Amino acid sequence: MPSPLATKSAVYADTPIIVHSHLRWDFVWQRPQQLLSRFAQRSDVLFVEEPIYLDDVGDTRLDISQPMERVHRVVPMLPGELRGAYDASIVVIREALRRQLAADGALGRWFARPIQWFYTPMPAPAMIGAFDECAVVYDCMDELSKFRFAPAALVDRERYLMAQSDVVFAGGYKLSQSKAKYHQNVHFFGCGVDVAHFATARSADVVVPRQIASLKRPVVGYYGVIDERIDYELLRTLATSLPDVELVMVGPVVKVDPAELPQAENIHWLGQRQYAELPAHVKGFDVCLMPFALNEATEFINPTKTLEYMAAGKPIVSTAVSDVVHNFTPVVAVADSAAEFVAAVRGAIERPNAELITRGLEQARANSWESIVSRMERIIRDAMRTRESRTARPLADRLRPDARPDARPVVRSRAALAGAGEDIGD
Repeated sequence: MPSPLATKSAVYADTPIIVHSHLRWDFVWQRPQQLLSRFAQRSDVLFVEEPIYLDDVGDTRLDISQPMERVHRVVPMLPGELRGAYDASIVVIREALRRQLAADGALGRWFARPIQWFYTPMPAPAMIGAFDECAVVYDCMDELSKFRFAPAALVDRERYLMAQSDVVFAGGYKLSQSKAKYHQNVHFFGCGVDVAHFATARSADVVVPRQIASLKRPVVGYYGVIDERIDYELLRTLATSLPDVELVMVGPVVKVDPAELPQAENIHWLGQRQYAELPAHVKGFDVCLMPFALNEATEFINPTKTLEYMAAGKPIVSTAVSDVVHNFTPVVAVADSAAEFVAAVRGAIERPNAELITRGLEQARANSWESIVSRMERIIRDAMRTRESRTARPLADRLRPDARPDARPVVRSRAALAGAGEDIGD
């Protein structure tokens, strides 16, 4: 692995990107990694994570590594005394980054006049304007304010971020409609798929992991983050109603007490797996599941795994998540109740629909991450061209006319927002 301070290619001249993320690069390989790993083919990326607090450390340091070519990962290591003081922490991180990116800093020559790209609005008041950015992008992949333990300040900070952004990308169709009330340049980009990667699930050479291969057939399964978005009562009903079916759940358990997960002889919790391992696991599924609860946390989601399941050539059953209904039926069988979900799973096991599986493969091929990145790049370039005239107008003029102050929370100044933050965590 080359050093993060390796010499930059002389022929590489595209605009660098500084990313502020509430998700860690090495957590679950999902939208940020899929997009940014492809942007990094043309632009240097500085991926700034949430801080880690160390009680035995008195000074701040930035842990810089290079997980892949042109992607530089920054993990701020802060003294434990700053734990719980989000805004003070962000200021410390900002100043450490500015020192690192100064003209004589090791990364400074790579990240002059960057795009600032946000996955979380929380650091926006401190970070916007701090790096002489040429554009601000908000890639809103979820309605984070609806998630468990979301900080109270998040909604106001998101409005601030949108007011300062040149372009807003939304990860779901319903989410894009919601954000378009507050910004004039919102674009819906749902999930994409690495078709070649997940097509290996259809290869005879791929070996199903022993933990799945040793189970009796049929096997139905899910992979992804296991959190408040999963309908655990539905899983209990499914396991009870289909006792001869093995139910496999793959993924890290987050914000949920593992002791409260439903347990049965035919439910198997396998824990987190690496992205490279997922096709082999999916190969072992007879039916792929999206057993999402219908709650605030899932109201705006557009599950990335949908197209991945399609690329693997598997039947899919989901609960009635809005974006799944809007974008993926009839390839995905959508159930409106637990009884319908059980019946749909049983039907997919007994009578897999070859025509729908073929349509799913075609839909996956039409939605590659490469095509999404290409379209995003064009939109960003257009936004950069108009940035000077846009930022010259008063803040009120940059908000949509129909987003009247009496219809939404007030967008407060950076100073007014200070002190209201909390760490959203992972």
